[in-house]
Amino acid sequence: MKLYYSPLACSLADHIALLEAGAPFESERVDIKTKQTASGGDFNNVTRKGYVPALVLDNGEILTENIAVLDWLASEYPALGVPGKLGRTRLLEALAFISTEIHRSFKPMWHAGNEDQKAQARATISKLLDDLADGLEGDYLFGAEPTVADFYLFVMLLWAERFDVSIPTPFVAMRHRMSGRPAVKAAMEHEGLLEAKERMRRIRKDAEPQLTS
Repeated sequence: MKLYYSPLACSLADHIALLEAGAPFESERVDIKTKQTASGGDFNNVTRKGYVPALVLDNGEILTENIAVLDWLASEYPALGVPGKLGRTRLLEALAFISTEIHRSFKPMWHAGNEDQKAQARATISKLLDDLADGLEGDYLFGAEPTVADFYLFVMLLWAERFDVSIPTPFVAMRHRMSGRPAVKAAMEHEGLLEAKERMRRIRKDAEPQLTS
């Protein structure tokens, strides 16, 4: 398999899932603006949609759209999913909510919305996260172990941190918990995100008012 990704895009969820599953795969970075791959290829030749994720299966089939890719991974690697027919439906329900409600609501942040639009987006996303966290009983959305829905949610929580969106306490703990998983660390390191996160932390620290005696 081959995953086409862009750093900190929603394809990070697929990257994490593949590593969690121990699946044999290779990956290639895509510049979403230029549509050029790291090897110099034209990403439009992989998918005319021009955005990630795109997962090339061993038989040459190409999967796109995050819900579809994550659902396929959960079907192929059951440990990433929720058991039973109803379990799979509940998993799709969670993936759909994350994609069509939370993910979509970040658009003003990524696409130069004005300050009023960004403020409204922050309020909307915070409310959606509160709704999703309501009734959470385990460490993750479906209990003690993460599923593909948690990997997708984790990316949204990283975006929330980046854009100063208020996050409910259970998800702050989940984000911290998820960050410590080896597969998550490996995916973020591969995409250059750990270095970027540390750089941002230093910038914010340097910007803090300095106390003088």
